[in-house]
Amino acid sequence: MTAIVEAGVPLRVQDTGAGEPLLLVHGWGGDARSWDGLDFGRHRVVTVDLRGHGRSPVLRNGYRPADYAHDLAAVVERLQTGPVVAVGHSMGGQIVVQLGLEYPELVSAVVAVDPAYGADAAEAATFAERLAALRRDGAAAAVRQLGLPAGAVRDQLLATPGHVLAASYAGMYTDPGAFGARPAAAVRLAGLAHPLLTLRSVPSMAAWDIGLSLPYGSRIVLWNGCGHFLHHERPRQFVNLVESWLTALHS
Repeated sequence: MTAIVEAGVPLRVQDTGAGEPLLLVHGWGGDARSWDGLDFGRHRVVTVDLRGHGRSPVLRNGYRPADYAHDLAAVVERLQTGPVVAVGHSMGGQIVVQLGLEYPELVSAVVAVDPAYGADAAEAATFAERLAALRRDGAAAAVRQLGLPAGAVRDQLLATPGHVLAASYAGMYTDPGAFGARPAAAVRLAGLAHPLLTLRSVPSMAAWDIGLSLPYGSRIVLWNGCGHFLHHERPRQFVNLVESWLTALHS
């Protein structure tokens, strides 16, 4: 089923399958098509175009992780899925952590795919410059910053309004309460009550994750040599990883 779900903001939602529910949350400048090609056949799978992205409405503001998490909580409640395994890529990784923190009764476990938190001091020093470029050049700056080649991911990003990209970046990295940088992320993740599966592509990031205080059952996995879109590069392996981790949690 693909429908517009009125959850405060009328979001474009796809709801398919049956079984333990997964909520798949795309990243910055993406949309629900970011999850195409993944076969979670044993699950009910809900994908969403976040506000300002894809085919969901573009609003003037409300692009912090907390705003996105509020929208998703309303979707979960409206669809009556019960607690979901919240899976997020990049910015979506921040959002699903925020969802677990603010709405723990709606979440059973969290999966963060190369999440947009854990920036070291060198990266944090570039936040202001990157935000200024986004405010000036919009999606063109985002493409430069990510170094995206031609293709569907680049096209999705270029279709996202510049003010959405800039406000989302600020919400992740520079606004009060942002937890993109390591000190703030460590504090925020220490409050998570649900097990967390983190998939990284960079050894130094995985090493940082391993040093965090995380709930029992959490796991850090490194796929060295992959890019940022790990679930695109190894879709079957990604599905198997999530399935095996969930099976271990339930045993």
